[in-house]
Amino acid sequence: MGRSYKVAVVGATGAVGRQMMACLEERKFPVAELIPLASERSIGKSVSFAGREIPVQVLNKDSFAGVEIALFSAGGSISKEYAPIAAAAGAVVVDNSSAWRMDPEIPLVVPEVNPQDIALYKKRGIIANPNCSTIQMVVVLQPLHAAAKIKRVVVSTYQAVSGTGQKAVDELAEQVRALFNSQEVKKKVYPHRIAFNCLPHIDVFQDNGYTKEEMKMVNETQKIMGDKSILVTATTVRVPVFYAHSEAVNIETEKKLTPDDARKILSTAPGVKVVDDPAKNKYPMPLDAAGQDLTLVGRIREDFTINNGLNLWVVADNLRKGAATNAVQIAEILAKDYLK
Repeated sequence: MGRSYKVAVVGATGAVGRQMMACLEERKFPVAELIPLASERSIGKSVSFAGREIPVQVLNKDSFAGVEIALFSAGGSISKEYAPIAAAAGAVVVDNSSAWRMDPEIPLVVPEVNPQDIALYKKRGIIANPNCSTIQMVVVLQPLHAAAKIKRVVVSTYQAVSGTGQKAVDELAEQVRALFNSQEVKKKVYPHRIAFNCLPHIDVFQDNGYTKEEMKMVNETQKIMGDKSILVTATTVRVPVFYAHSEAVNIETEKKLTPDDARKILSTAPGVKVVDDPAKNKYPMPLDAAGQDLTLVGRIREDFTINNGLNLWVVADNLRKGAATNAVQIAEILAKDYLK
């Protein structure tokens, strides 16, 4: 990569922000100086990076002087306000919120799928990181789409509580403890108990009966894959799992793909690992995906109710490939090809 870069992480004390810094370190991204930024609530805190403790700075409009890459994971309202400020100061922003994803002038990027779209950052200085459940799905869909053209996708997700944030991880742990000790279960994060339950409700309900999360999967998939003709329908469900999202994905293709065809294609697909040997009880599980960057796919089988249909089971770590790693991969391409 040659030179190194001044990198800011906005939302540095949150779950995804911490994971972003861990990914920068693990992947040996050339960081000349790290600027961890957070709200006033984080005054006095520090973060560990490359063997040093770095004090967290309070985010303000002067935070981006000299910053070349700014990784944002602090929520939509912060991104709406500060991403343009960072871009105006000369940084390229990679934003993990939903604030910019559907803006026609902002590229929405999964490096294994549409790395060429990164070049479009020059318009506004911002690149959007997609929704976690969309990222892992399109990484698997793209190579199949290239081979056989996907017409329709039906997806049901089983999403870990860490997708909501650290408070939800704590709530699940506390509820399980309370139930085992015959104590009262407290609910703060979710409208219902999440321990030993499933909530078919992620984000807010829209007028069409779908949740915002479900519509994100519809709209983002079409934008990332650059094909509005792909029909997508989604049901997103929160499950009592700490880390890694699972998805049951049904696809209909124009051209026939056998399960063996799909396995062969996916076995060489970037960022994908095929785990598919039911006779030996081998299939993707959240326990296996947590802590790694690969998207796991298995249970690949024909949908015999239609002519050209396949069922797939897709699992990935929502904090890593679903958020932090994807953002760092974008930064790596920026450093290699654009910010020389």
